[in-house]
Amino acid sequence: MALLDFLKNKESAEKSKQNKTVKKTVNTSVAEKAGVVTVEKKPHITEASRSKSKFSYNIIREPHISEKASTLTELNQYTFKVTPGTNKSEIKKAVEGTYGVKVLSVNIIKIPNKKRRVGRTKGFKKGYTKAVLKLKQGDKIEIL
Repeated sequence: MALLDFLKNKESAEKSKQNKTVKKTVNTSVAEKAGVVTVEKKPHITEASRSKSKFSYNIIREPHISEKASTLTELNQYTFKVTPGTNKSEIKKAVEGTYGVKVLSVNIIKIPNKKRRVGRTKGFKKGYTKAVLKLKQGDKIEIL
């Protein structure tokens, strides 16, 4: 009997779905006769942009602190390690959103893997992607 109850519930669910679609078509035809124009809302996030979008805290990994990077801060340029595969516009939006500054230009530098050896063990030092950002005059980022 449980199998038959399941089939009955399935049939009633299908009938209710058909009734809802009939009601919707009737309501739209009444609205068209009355001269009411309905506008369909499009979702603000499309499937293509959802797969490409990344959050700003995922794009910027950490500030790259070195002697050269500290001298560049005097010229209003800041250096960050970023996730590989991100483009300049994504990095620009991420920094502007995170730190609230105006970015004028972005330069990307890809640092390759380097061979390292400890005793007999051979391996690689990890590579990374670095971004140098030039900010608008007067804007500053407090890294330390």
